[in-house]
Amino acid sequence: MKELNSCKEAMASSIENKYFSIAHLYKDEKAMEMHIHDCYEVYFSISGGKQFLIDNKVYDIKPGDLFLINQYDSHYLTQIDKELHERIVIMIDPDFMRGISSSETNLDACFRDRGDKFSHKLSLSGDQQSRFLYFINKILTSNGYGHDLLERATFTELFVMINQIIIDKNTDKVTDKAATYNEQVDAILSYLNNNIQYPISIGDLAKQFYISESYICRIFKSATGTTINKYMTARRISIAKSLLAEGIGVSEVCERCGFSDYSNFLKAFTKSVGISPKKYSQNCNR
Repeated sequence: MKELNSCKEAMASSIENKYFSIAHLYKDEKAMEMHIHDCYEVYFSISGGKQFLIDNKVYDIKPGDLFLINQYDSHYLTQIDKELHERIVIMIDPDFMRGISSSETNLDACFRDRGDKFSHKLSLSGDQQSRFLYFINKILTSNGYGHDLLERATFTELFVMINQIIIDKNTDKVTDKAATYNEQVDAILSYLNNNIQYPISIGDLAKQFYISESYICRIFKSATGTTINKYMTARRISIAKSLLAEGIGVSEVCERCGFSDYSNFLKAFTKSVGISPKKYSQNCNR
């Protein structure tokens, strides 16, 4: 398999080929806004030193941290200009992942099974990091006769390992705590997500938390790297995708996601996803 050097290229390749792709990145690409994509993403940090905002959680990134992001998770990499960040990104077509699963082993459970104490982050031990990198290297260096079968077999081994790590962690009842900027921002994120179905202005937030509009905007941007309005739009689109995939009607989804009117919903969804909500629903439920 060819090693890619762009996250966007890896994303496009996995979707176009209905397969998976791997990018090994050393330099930062131009930052994407808070976004969602139609593939699963595994983000493995080699050097650490960044910060991830995923849905309503802010995570510090240390060497050996692995993040599991599904197609409904809005996410944003913050602090991107502070230092060089080496990482490996795997983009996976969800249908491919389900296709190589079995009746006994659901390989995409790591992206879909989410309990109350779910964390997007796994902090791998030194041995687990070595095994992860071994599998990646084996996939990228496979060539010649049978290379496609070796890629799939190694990919399968890799995700058996990842899912087993999660099972072991849950059995031991060990959880990774999301590292939030401060208690105020943590409370703001919780409030936004608990009231996502309602229109919420910055003025409303300021009154709710008894602080000024300028201050609430400043601490939110400092902690998350994005604005409150961009965060809310991305979260609403993320939830809309999930509801549409369940077969819920477009009008009901618009209402349940807190958009002020259908035209705003249509414009925001189409800009973010690339197709209209109706078309997305048809693709998911055909």
